Amino acid sequence: MSLTPCSPSAEDSRLEALKCWLGSLAAPAMKIGSLRPASSDASFRRYFRVDGTGNDSYIVMDAPPPQEDVRPFIRVADVFGATGISVPAVIARDVEQGFLLLSDLGSTTYLQLLTADNAHKLYLDALGALVQLQSHSQPGVLAEYDRALLLREMMLFPEWYVDKHLGITMSDKQSATLNQVFDVLLANNLAQPQVYVHRDYHSRNLMVLSDGNPGILDFQDAVYGPITYDLASLLRDAYVQWDEELVLDWAIRYWELARRAGLPVNPDIDAFYRDFEFMGLQRHLKVLGIFARLYHRDGKDGYLKDLPLVMEYTRKVAYRYKELAPLVKLLDELEDKTQQVGYTF
Repeated sequence: MSLTPCSPSAEDSRLEALKCWLGSLAAPAMKIGSLRPASSDASFRRYFRVDGTGNDSYIVMDAPPPQEDVRPFIRVADVFGATGISVPAVIARDVEQGFLLLSDLGSTTYLQLLTADNAHKLYLDALGALVQLQSHSQPGVLAEYDRALLLREMMLFPEWYVDKHLGITMSDKQSATLNQVFDVLLANNLAQPQVYVHRDYHSRNLMVLSDGNPGILDFQDAVYGPITYDLASLLRDAYVQWDEELVLDWAIRYWELARRAGLPVNPDIDAFYRDFEFMGLQRHLKVLGIFARLYHRDGKDGYLKDLPLVMEYTRKVAYRYKELAPLVKLLDELEDKTQQVGYTF
């Protein structure tokens, strides 16, 4: 049952309904007039910030049904919060309307603050929090990151990036080549040890905190899956790029931290790094499809500028491993065909 006693008329916007709900809460005391946009994301969700009566502030999530469901967020916030990492506390909820009142982890993301001078400290904090989260992993708590889901994600690449974005219909031979590459990646991904996986552990979802850094957001799609997934999200970030030497250094530091914590990472560092790269490639192919879909289906063009970096990651990893060489050849064919028909991006 809804927690709010007020019922805005059908003409009211969601924002008016949200203000009505906030005003109905007995606690905490808030200045409803201070409600202002905090951020938005690639989904239908919106976030607002509202001031308390003191020096405190809160975040309000607007997740409109039926497109969004706040229950996974509530559940994962509870699971992740129990591990001791910094995630927003759910202070009040109206599941039916899709409203949540959350504690405020600040307004400074990693992406906003990262520089060559502070990156090492910030990334070590993020690696430590990741190991802490993974150390509390238990099977049967979160949905499994199984073959069907991993494959469904990669299929976004041919559907949205190749077909819709490049405007190319692949031949049967090209499709077979891509499916063979998918099989190689899936065999590696599914053979990796399983832990809690955030699924978007990167610079836009990590908040800089003075205590308990980092604050971790946007975890509602968390699953139980491959141990290198979140590390790949963090170090092969679609929004910020670091030198290969730094990425290797941070990956090794994570590997050392994970081993000390008793996590089941591959004991051979070369094999572990290969796992990391293969997992990253699965994610890169998915992200290429997602960014293309956000533009062509949802009209969000802000992600188009990030496509070249994700493709660079994709090509570099595929080029390094002989079993992935067919993907390099396929990408060359698609790029050549795109140029021939006059597409420019």
